[in-house]
Amino acid sequence: MKIEPRQVEAFLKKPDAAIRGVVVYGNDEGLVAERATALAKMACADLNDPFRVVDIAGDALKADPARLADEFSAQSLMGGRRVVRVRPAGEESVAALENLVAAGAGDALIVLEAGNLTPRSALRTLAETEACLAALPCYPDSVEALEGLVESAARAAGLGVAADALDWIVERLGGDRGQTRSEIDKLLLYKTGDTNTTITLDDAVAVLGDTAAVGIDNVIAATFGGDVAALDRALDRVFAEGGNPVQLVRSLQRHADQLHLVASHAKGGNIEGAMFKARGLPRGGPVRQRFERHLHGWPLPRLSSALSTILAAEIECKSTGLPDEAIARRLCLRLAQFARGTRETRARR
Repeated sequence: MKIEPRQVEAFLKKPDAAIRGVVVYGNDEGLVAERATALAKMACADLNDPFRVVDIAGDALKADPARLADEFSAQSLMGGRRVVRVRPAGEESVAALENLVAAGAGDALIVLEAGNLTPRSALRTLAETEACLAALPCYPDSVEALEGLVESAARAAGLGVAADALDWIVERLGGDRGQTRSEIDKLLLYKTGDTNTTITLDDAVAVLGDTAAVGIDNVIAATFGGDVAALDRALDRVFAEGGNPVQLVRSLQRHADQLHLVASHAKGGNIEGAMFKARGLPRGGPVRQRFERHLHGWPLPRLSSALSTILAAEIECKSTGLPDEAIARRLCLRLAQFARGTRETRARR
């Protein structure tokens, strides 16, 4: 059974009773672990119960492909449905899963935690095509999903979230569900005992913000987005807080390098495929959306030119004796003016 992303929550709340095994896969490791655990708990609330819960390493199934079928048919000594957790699971688990499909009677639930399986993966294909199996995808949360996650966690703790705080929090979450949960938990713990029952922007920055990193991130956003007014404010804040101009220039270079890499892969127009090939890129949320806007606003030849300009600025910082801050400001303004000019030209077309 192939579970579409829109069907995931409904499946997690009420899995089909005919399903013997679920392959939970995707590039969000934290979300894979969270959903696999939720499924396992549907069968057995106490996952530390040694009589009803069995853990198997995926590579162990290669040497014993009959193991899953045997575990599926085995009865619990103390009663209750059994759970078999396979982690990590990969292509070596295919034969064992085929044996599970062919097995006779049994009622154990088999939950396999896999990585980012491609559509060509034999493990994923088997889980998607067999009626007694299910393939459950786990990819980074959308902006809407992240907002819901933050707000529901806050509500459960008796708190509200200010709109500007919610935007700021969501922009910094989303790469991994496990990390997202951890950050939200830290924020809720910080608010414990606070008479103000609303999570404010100051609360969020105090718990989740590295002010230097946040400031430089704002400079990068304004520079490559062509927002000169916002750039001026962001630069003032970075340097008022003792920001390092050379560090700022290198951050601009890293961002331009990432854009150049993806733009090179996406010459045929397939940005999604290009983002998948590249590593270390934002995988979801507002940061991903901003990255894509920058891609559309910076054609490949201009990115090459920008990289040369940034390199020249770094050399100038190190060799001319001119004030580093002035060099960094001039560089940012030059890049932002080009981005704004490109945006205005496209708007007139």
